[in-house]
Amino acid sequence: MDGREWLAGYQNRLQEVRSRAARAERELAGVTGTATSRDGAVIVTVDRAGAMQHLELTEHAEVLPRRQLAATVVDTTRRAREEAARQAEAALVPVFGERSAAMEVLRSHLALPER
Repeated sequence: MDGREWLAGYQNRLQEVRSRAARAERELAGVTGTATSRDGAVIVTVDRAGAMQHLELTEHAEVLPRRQLAATVVDTTRRAREEAARQAEAALVPVFGERSAAMEVLRSHLALPER
């Protein structure tokens, strides 16, 4: 293999990486997670990073003691983050492959429950 062939192959690999990165960005753009508490008192929506974007307290929340309401908000937010992480994982597997090293690194940073 001469230098031109090597360079052409390298440029092709770089273009493939760029394409995968662009696809991953597009796939992740719409990821959000929403969860409703088991008692219906709290509804939480988070963005792809897990940051809370929306919090709704229903009428049922008004009768809960403050500590219970706080715990319900925390638990519901955790479940919303898990939902966003599942969506992110599902969006990225076709881009990087189910068992790839890249997916393992990404999974280690997602808020997924233990399997």
